[in-house]
Amino acid sequence: MGGRSSSPLDKRQQQHLRGGLIQAPHCLLIPAGQVDALLRNFLPLYRGQLAASILKQISRELGPQELAGCQLLHSKKLPRVREHRGPLTQLWGHPPQWQPVFCVLRGDGRLEWFSHREEYENGGRPLGSTALTGYTILTSQREYLRRLDALCPDSSGDHTQEEPDPLLEMPVNFPLFLQHPFRRHLCFSAATGEAQRAWRLALQGGIRLRGTVLQRSQAPAALAFLDAIRLYRQHQGHFGHDDVTLGSDAEVLTTVLMRELLPELRAQTLPGLRGAGRARAWAWTELLDAVDAVVLAAASAGLRAFQNEKDELLAALERTIRPDVDQMLRQRARVAGRLRAEVQGPLESCLHRKVDVQLPRVTQTLLNTVEAALVAVQALLAQGMDRLSRHLRGKPSGVRLRKEVYSFGEMPWDPELMQTSYREAERSQGRLRQLVAPFGFLGTQSVVFGAQDLAQQLMADAVTTFLQLADQCLTTALDCNQAAQQLEKVRGRVLKKFQSDSGSAQKRFIRRWQICIFLPFVLSQLEPSCKAGLPEFEGDVLAVGSPALTIEGIYEDVIQGVLLQRIDRELKKALGASDVSCALDGCSEAPWDQEGADEETEAQRGTFSRQPGSCTEVQPLCLLPSPGTLRS
Repeated sequence: MGGRSSSPLDKRQQQHLRGGLIQAPHCLLIPAGQVDALLRNFLPLYRGQLAASILKQISRELGPQELAGCQLLHSKKLPRVREHRGPLTQLWGHPPQWQPVFCVLRGDGRLEWFSHREEYENGGRPLGSTALTGYTILTSQREYLRRLDALCPDSSGDHTQEEPDPLLEMPVNFPLFLQHPFRRHLCFSAATGEAQRAWRLALQGGIRLRGTVLQRSQAPAALAFLDAIRLYRQHQGHFGHDDVTLGSDAEVLTTVLMRELLPELRAQTLPGLRGAGRARAWAWTELLDAVDAVVLAAASAGLRAFQNEKDELLAALERTIRPDVDQMLRQRARVAGRLRAEVQGPLESCLHRKVDVQLPRVTQTLLNTVEAALVAVQALLAQGMDRLSRHLRGKPSGVRLRKEVYSFGEMPWDPELMQTSYREAERSQGRLRQLVAPFGFLGTQSVVFGAQDLAQQLMADAVTTFLQLADQCLTTALDCNQAAQQLEKVRGRVLKKFQSDSGSAQKRFIRRWQICIFLPFVLSQLEPSCKAGLPEFEGDVLAVGSPALTIEGIYEDVIQGVLLQRIDRELKKALGASDVSCALDGCSEAPWDQEGADEETEAQRGTFSRQPGSCTEVQPLCLLPSPGTLRS
């Protein structure tokens, strides 16, 4: 099936999606102004969370800093997907047929396909393209057909009397099915099993990169956006965390609205869809794709329209909060103390009855998830450093050594190499899903992506550290054997630094996801008994006169603080650590500032992005040449 290059909705229908009733194919009606209504309800929450996020940032700056910081140097390379391209066969057209295409996976996680290689090489326009956010890859034709049949549950399920199915007319030996809940499916086939595996790994990297763009950012705007989405969904009655926050800000808003629209879309559309079975299911995915595209465009336009106001608001908040931050924090502490006394009884009862029993199991499962991934990274890192030492002892040519150094620097972005670590992060997903489902947590894919991002980040930091330390100890006076001995010493230092940072990162990872799992559940349990008493504290908060302090925000902080005490005690048992009270936003967890995660640009940060293949971070050993001298 094709990409997003065509739409069942004409321009008039697309325009009316925002402002009026739109009559789509099959008599689909979408209520007026759904996107505008979403933004009207969401943006006030976003403004409030921007203020709260600025207050948190300033309070962290003014508070005591951790004595033990990151041991590894921080990689300045932006996360990216290694570009992948090659011929595939795609099911597309009307009627759909398997046709050869040339596909290109861009470094930003966008997939494009062309009619042939020459069209791509000559700079032609692609036949179609899509951002990989939210897709699932299937390599089993039977599993894909099963899921396709399930899209229209009112179908009889008997496909024997249907017209010939294009998917079945030509058996697919090495399929790559990209399924999305709100977009048309992309059906590809590779020529060999090796090509299929390479594409699967590359596409999985693109899906993760696009999905975790907000989670990797520590910018106040990104953190505020995620908090605002959580509050918006809580106001809609959805307390459990799930994978709705995967993607950019506009994509997240689109997913939220598409989920709200889905029951109505099904009720209005499915009875009138022509065809049967899989043809009917395909028509349904095409219709969803058209609606999704229009909603995404409208959400993007709405956020762009808010951009100037947001920039001005952030600047104004910085000016007004910083001078009064001490007074605000003192008042917050007073209100929090009174609130804690008010909710202590119901909160302790809820934690004792509902959370304490499962907390050890969830902690251990999260620990297994992240620990196994980081152990695999450490092994890969050690192997890469050993390989460099061996090549250096073998007195390679300068060209060969530069190639090996480049390969070492590219390790974090090599999907085949990193697959061993990524696979370890996935092993506990089924177990974790069973444990957390009773708490309404449906975000296990986000947990796995988070562990994989962390593994890649620590690998990139370790590679950067090794190359810089090597540059400091290598001189032109050393021969190759002496240089190899120096690299072995650097190897030991880097592994010690890696172990230190990975231990701290594990604690923060577990704390973060424990909060995501249990906090929404506890809030939902306490809402009937505790939420009603909040208005009596409102006056104390309003007296401060700042949007950064709200009674609801202080209430949630109180609940989270008590919950974290439970989590830290359990972490101490699981890890045998004497102190696990590290901040959630510590340095070794701080992710890369992903371009596009928020409106903060590389120029504003005063840094410059590295292009794939750049030697900027591997400069020291890039200059190592032939035997006898270590610099060209």
